[in-house]
Amino acid sequence: MIKKSLITPFNTKYNTAPFSKIKNEDYLPTFKEAIKEAKDEIAAIVDNEEAPSFKNTIEALDFSGEQLDRISSIFFNLNSAETNETIQKIAQEVSPLLSEFSNDITLNSDLFKRVKAVYNAKDELDLTTEQQTLLDKKYKSFSRNGANLPEDKKEKLREVDKKLSQLKLKFGENVLAENNKFEMLITNEDDLAGLPEGTIEAAKQLAESKDKTGWLFTLDYPSYIPFVTYADNRELRKKITLAAGSKGFHNNALDNQENVLHIVKLRHERANLLGYKTHAHFVLEERMAETPETVLNFSHELLDKAKPAAEDEFKNLEKFAKELDNIDRLEKWDGSYYSEKLKQKLFSLDDELLKPYFKLENVIDGAFTIANKLFDLNFEEINDIDKYHEDVLTYKVTDNNGDLVSIFYADFFPRAGKRNGAWMTSYKPQYIINNENSRPHVSIVCNFTKPTKSKPSLLTFNEVTTLFHEFGHALHGMLANTTYPSLSGTSVYWDFVELPSQIMENWCFEKEALELFAKHYETGEIIPMELIEKIKKSSTFHEGMQTLRQLSFGLLDMSWHSEDPSKITNVKTFESEAFKNTSLYPETKETCMSTAFSHIFQGGYSSGYYSYKWAEVLDADAFEYFKVSGIFNKEVATKFKDNVLSQGGTENPMTLYKRFRGQEPKPEALLRRAGLLK
Repeated sequence: MIKKSLITPFNTKYNTAPFSKIKNEDYLPTFKEAIKEAKDEIAAIVDNEEAPSFKNTIEALDFSGEQLDRISSIFFNLNSAETNETIQKIAQEVSPLLSEFSNDITLNSDLFKRVKAVYNAKDELDLTTEQQTLLDKKYKSFSRNGANLPEDKKEKLREVDKKLSQLKLKFGENVLAENNKFEMLITNEDDLAGLPEGTIEAAKQLAESKDKTGWLFTLDYPSYIPFVTYADNRELRKKITLAAGSKGFHNNALDNQENVLHIVKLRHERANLLGYKTHAHFVLEERMAETPETVLNFSHELLDKAKPAAEDEFKNLEKFAKELDNIDRLEKWDGSYYSEKLKQKLFSLDDELLKPYFKLENVIDGAFTIANKLFDLNFEEINDIDKYHEDVLTYKVTDNNGDLVSIFYADFFPRAGKRNGAWMTSYKPQYIINNENSRPHVSIVCNFTKPTKSKPSLLTFNEVTTLFHEFGHALHGMLANTTYPSLSGTSVYWDFVELPSQIMENWCFEKEALELFAKHYETGEIIPMELIEKIKKSSTFHEGMQTLRQLSFGLLDMSWHSEDPSKITNVKTFESEAFKNTSLYPETKETCMSTAFSHIFQGGYSSGYYSYKWAEVLDADAFEYFKVSGIFNKEVATKFKDNVLSQGGTENPMTLYKRFRGQEPKPEALLRRAGLLK
């Protein structure tokens, strides 16, 4: 039995995070206290006089540090979604402490001896599949983090990890500061030509909120994306595009070039210390892909299929821009603008035509209805738990028996303390302890267009698919049903984690699903069939260019991490070389992607960006199974829930996938969907 005292709940409803009661000055002492408590738990495992067993060593280790994990999840989630200078400063102080504590565990030779003793005896132990996976994961968490190293190299590893944790934080802070620093105030109404009415209204509202006269545009996606897509003023499109593309690349206090070089070199040094050829070799050992060679072969196989299509699409776009506006050379700030114009011409479809059918509240209800039809989940908005910001929506999720499945937080609008993009995270994992299934607290964070004085939040179709994508991650977290917290929910191989998110996007293109929620916000009219047909037809529009773009990011990531970076001295030069086979637009000397590539230099995607495309192969193959049986087929949905969504990281993902699908995934399904199969 694991002592209840090890898992001290907050004194709140559903054991939710008490956001309003936490003051910034509480964090540092609480972290220090939680680290001490976690160290005591580790000491109790090490000092146990009984022979090492799965229960007193491996299981006890997995349930240790629960308070520290919860405090960390609250703090670092807020550092992404509701940060300020004080929180950022605390993060710089706390990260080295956490890195040091993590190393104290993985480099604790007495603890490792106990883990190793259990691992060496695993064939004689009568373990479940989940327990075998946990044992393997725990052993590797030591061996892959230096437990087998001599003392001097262990010390070196500690130094490297400490520096890396600080550099990654600094990288992210610089990107956020650069993002918040840029403002483009327009005072001449003529410069708004082409922009949708809702975008203009939002820009005016933003200007007023900052006591400025005119229309204010920023690099936040709901401001930036409509501007580069619709603004007729080419010079202003260029100005905002170059600002977005040059974050962290200004040779000033917020410059990230040195941070990038330091991070990749330290990662390589760390991999070498642990006996791996490169950082990518280290990372991919614990992925479905297994090796950099597999990733590169996979990427180039798709590149071979996509590049001819992308080049044709680009030539057609150039021709169209030339005919329309006599543009001699298509630049990066022209791509979205002319793509949208061409899309409108070919399909008579644009986001402004679709947005009235995608009121945010209706889309949320649609996602909930689909989750109910597929997985028997019920969502009830509640207002009796704490929030970290007034914009956050909170829900109680139950099954058809009325039992609690999850607490769900949803945070949809941009603000100064929130980084760009969209993500899913959790405030508490699911696990089973003393026969009690402790349910998870899951959150999705997005940056959608805010309601204005005259209109509710109306989503672009891209924002609709983003919401469904993050909601798919959330379902993976909510439906978790494993014993151990470290194997629960989205704790899976990184190139498997995008399957639940990406498969959910498919329902956005299906008539049967759209009719559940795509209703005109003023008239209540269900989206017309002709618009659904246009959405379907346009779904493969510029798919070659989109695929090339996604592959280029993955290949840039692999360039940074699959070779020795010690001779790299110039970030821009290196990046340009990496993009050589995938770039369509002319080079712009002012921009650099790497200096703001937060996925790989701040988030967890280093050597893993390819996983978006990898998971697309899985999701296209999986959705074909739904299509054949019916997109709301209960039998297929239950197989997906039971074999994928609920299983977390308890087994090899390919084993789980085959149990659901009955076969290994085939790339043909993706190529068919993308229109890239001739």
